[in-house]
Amino acid sequence: MHESINTYLREVLKESSADVSGKLAAYIPRLRDADEKLQALAMATADGQECSAGDDEHLFTIQSISKPFVYALALDDIGLDRVREMVGMEPSGEAFNELSLEGGTGRPLNPMINAGAIATHHLVDHTSHEEHPGGRQSESRTSEVRSRTTRILDGMSAFAGRPLEIDWDAAEEEYSTAYRNMAIAHMLKSHGSLETEPDEAVRGYIDQCSILVTVKDIARMAATLANNGINPENGLRVVSAESARTTLGIMATCGMYDASGRWLTQIGIPAKSGISGGIIGVLPGQVGIASFAPRLNEEGSSVQGVAMFQHLSNELSLHLMSSERINVIEELERRG
Repeated sequence: MHESINTYLREVLKESSADVSGKLAAYIPRLRDADEKLQALAMATADGQECSAGDDEHLFTIQSISKPFVYALALDDIGLDRVREMVGMEPSGEAFNELSLEGGTGRPLNPMINAGAIATHHLVDHTSHEEHPGGRQSESRTSEVRSRTTRILDGMSAFAGRPLEIDWDAAEEEYSTAYRNMAIAHMLKSHGSLETEPDEAVRGYIDQCSILVTVKDIARMAATLANNGINPENGLRVVSAESARTTLGIMATCGMYDASGRWLTQIGIPAKSGISGGIIGVLPGQVGIASFAPRLNEEGSSVQGVAMFQHLSNELSLHLMSSERINVIEELERRG
C-alpha cells in the first residue's frame, strides 16, 4: 500500500491519543507495568496488502484475542456439533470473567468469555502433536497440556504467517494469580463441561494467552478470517471456510463481552479485544484491522483502540449494517 495510507493511520492514532482515560490491567504484573504511551494500528487486506503505523513492532501477549482463533481450530478439529455440546453460542451480557453457565445445560454461554474459552481450549485435538518443550516443569503442565500447546501455537502461527512464541515468564506470572480462572475451571468441572483437570485446563489456557504478537501479526490473523480461513499473505488454508464464518458470527455477537451490543450498534465490525490492549476487527471478504493501546475501559477493552475503530468505521463506512458501505481496499487505494 502507498505511504500516504500509513500517514492516514498515523492521523487516526494521533486523534485517539487525546483520550487518556482508562486504566492498565493491574491484576497481572506484566500488564500493570506496561508503557501507557504505546500505540499502534494495522490493516491487512484479503488480497495480501498490509499497512501499519505507530509502535507496530512492539510485542505483547495476545490474551483474549486468542479466543476466536482457538475456537476456529477446535471447530475444525472436532466439528461444530461436538463443540456446541460443550460451549454455547449466545451473548452473556456479563463481564468476561463472570462465574456463570447457561441455565439447564451447564455449558458456558459462548467461547469469547473466560468460561467458554477455557472449555474451548481443552477441546482442541492434541493427539497427533509432540509435546512443546517450553516453560517451567510443573505438575499442571502435563504431556497433554504441552501437546495441546503445540497444536495451538502451530495454528496461531499459521494464522499470523510466521512462527510465534510464548512469553513463558508472563505465563508463570499470570498463572500464579489465576484464582478466578481456577474457580471458573472448577465450576466447569463440577457441571461436566470440562473433561480435564481444572489446573491443567487453566495452565494450558494461560500459556495460550501468553503468545507474543505484534499489531501487524493480529491484523494478518484477522485478515485470514476475513479471507475465509486462508492466509492472504502466503495463500495457505489455516481453517475451513465454515469455521471462519462461524467464528465471525460469534465475534459479532459476543466478542466485546458485555459491550458487544453497543459495539455492534455503533461500530458494526465483528471484533475481539484483549486485556493487554489489543483489538481486532474483521470485515468479511475485505480486511482485518488491529489496534494496540494498553489503557482499558470498564469492560476490559482498550479505550484508545475503541476510538480508533470508531473513527475507521465512520470514515470508511465499515459498519456491517450500513447500506452505504464501500469497498475498503478501493477506498484505501484512492487515499494512496
